[in-house]
Amino acid sequence: MFKLLKKEGAARRGEFTCAHGTVQTPVFMNVGTQGAIKGALSAKDLKDIGCQVELSNTYHLHLRPTDEVVRKLGGLHKFMTWDGPILTDSGGFQVFSLASLRKIKEEGVTFASHIDGHRIFMGPEESMRIQSNLGSDICMAFDECIENPAPRDYVRQSIDRTYRWLVRCKTENARLNSLPDTVNPKQMLWGINQGGTYADLRVEHMKRIAELDLPGYAIGGLAVGESTQEMYDIIEAVEPYMPADRTRYLMGVGTPSNLIEAVARGVDFFDCVMPARNARHARLFTWEGAINLKNAKYQLDDRPIDPQCDCPVCRRYSRAYLRHLFIAEEMLAMRLSVMHNLYFYNKLMERIRNALDNGTFSAFRAEYSEKLGRRI
Repeated sequence: MFKLLKKEGAARRGEFTCAHGTVQTPVFMNVGTQGAIKGALSAKDLKDIGCQVELSNTYHLHLRPTDEVVRKLGGLHKFMTWDGPILTDSGGFQVFSLASLRKIKEEGVTFASHIDGHRIFMGPEESMRIQSNLGSDICMAFDECIENPAPRDYVRQSIDRTYRWLVRCKTENARLNSLPDTVNPKQMLWGINQGGTYADLRVEHMKRIAELDLPGYAIGGLAVGESTQEMYDIIEAVEPYMPADRTRYLMGVGTPSNLIEAVARGVDFFDCVMPARNARHARLFTWEGAINLKNAKYQLDDRPIDPQCDCPVCRRYSRAYLRHLFIAEEMLAMRLSVMHNLYFYNKLMERIRNALDNGTFSAFRAEYSEKLGRRI
């Protein structure tokens, strides 16, 4: 499942293999929440921009078109015509993001749909069944993402419940994989570490879930209110207790600098909606820092978004043209900008992997971690 090829400090270079291919790590997963990238990118586009893993959202696909529809149409790979690895999140993040619309109990969580308000119940078994119907390669455990900061007593109760939910997820995932009509009988369950910003609770929880011998582990509940340094401190506290022969996934993070710094702390997998969301608002990444294409100074700028970039957009279009598309509110502006930003992220991870292969990651980090975080 995971092969560690090389290390430089805590940074890891590896390969992860699943039913739909082998992934070179560290890797950034491109987020297609509802089976598509917001910004009108298709599965073919993802191939063209170097995507290795696509991520979709269990909660949203459960609501529409429903996971039963996806199952009847052959699973998510066939439905969206993507033949590479897919990770589905569990719906647990909606426990956090839909806080005003939910009620948590031991059995699971009752939601009010953000679409029409109808009541939905989701617990560990329901999450596993939905993800099994979708047929993803990696299914995430159902958990509670805790707001930061949160009272210690509440965090303690929450991680205990999340552990009990994980045990139930493991049992149900194994049962579903054993059925003769399962969409993807090789679906892997990854556990999620929680514990807020309490390092000792994080470590305790990580030790407990590591005993369940799962194919991969994630650090969840970060980038939800704490400072960047607190996030890094938590990663450093948890990493020594994450099994070295399993993949490590930092959920929902983050900026180019965050990715470089988290790789330096031993993380293999990443996802974040931010690069696509920023692109839809004309905020684009370059190897010299971020730019806002709506600025007037780009009106007559005939250079590509980034002269150092060889993405399909930079090979053909100018900053002036993309700025015009944004000002004119043409849909093409979002499509081209999202394509560039996701290409940039995929290329960033490729350059990180190459640096690890060559033993030059420390130098790469020193040159780019701060630079990529600045605004031009």
